[in-house]
Amino acid sequence: MRLLIKPLRFMKPSVFLTGSSGFVGSYLQNALENKFQFETYKRGEIPIISAELVIHLAGLAHDMKKTNNESAYFDVNLGLTKLIFDAFLASVDAKVFIFISSVKAVADSLKDILTEEQIPAPETAYGKSKLEAERYLLSQALPVNKRLYILRPSVIYGPNVKGNLALLKKFVSSGLPWPLAAFQNRRSYCSIQNLTFVIQQLYTQSLVPSGIYNVVDNEPLSTNELICIMAIATGKKVRLWTIPKWVIVGISKIGDIVKIPFNSERLDKLTESFEVSNKKLLDAIGIPLPVETREGLLKNLNHKVND
Repeated sequence: MRLLIKPLRFMKPSVFLTGSSGFVGSYLQNALENKFQFETYKRGEIPIISAELVIHLAGLAHDMKKTNNESAYFDVNLGLTKLIFDAFLASVDAKVFIFISSVKAVADSLKDILTEEQIPAPETAYGKSKLEAERYLLSQALPVNKRLYILRPSVIYGPNVKGNLALLKKFVSSGLPWPLAAFQNRRSYCSIQNLTFVIQQLYTQSLVPSGIYNVVDNEPLSTNELICIMAIATGKKVRLWTIPKWVIVGISKIGDIVKIPFNSERLDKLTESFEVSNKKLLDAIGIPLPVETREGLLKNLNHKVND
């Protein structure tokens, strides 16, 4: 009599994910569907967590149009974080909690390179609410068999990116010249592939200490370099205009008074430096990030611009 031996099928580790319908959440599920099975959280539910890994992405994002009131940020970014983390602590099965915070929990502008040691002083309701969520997490007693990672990414880019990068890409794809070439800066970005890689490493490497980690690509870029990369990705000719700074600043001040889509705040966002160190993270995981900034931008931005 022949015995039929069926191959063993190992269960994939489970992930409890909030913010599953967002830009990052959607990418994570697609990228990791062969390695993890996902349980997604819907707003308003009472979270009961049986998964080993919790990834808390859900939150109210920074609103350039200022349509959200301050309390709304704290209701979501702090209140929901408390709810999910309390459920994590109460869970017998959950072992790792990853909270996606932001560099904006520390500062909205920088004079030096940002490290995890900098004393937080956020200026916006978004940044303040993220910081309060971090403080709540760190104030709770963490059982010895559980780990907590607070990740502070900079601007995240990837396929079908939204926000300011999407607007910038659309501008470049129109073929119009970039009029802010006179401004020189250095900004850190975070590819969604690198963020996904870091999340996997923190889950699998149990010896990485709990704590706060900046997550950015290795190489910062100037906005002018970003424009050039976007032009290549969209098949457009690079067109940089070096208009005197005083002219641009004057126009932005007019936008502070008259409703035009260019004002001092938008000028600052497009031209200020915001460089972030990822040394603590790299030292902790002991493995280099898989995607370099230029390569990542070319790959991720080489998609049709949605009208």
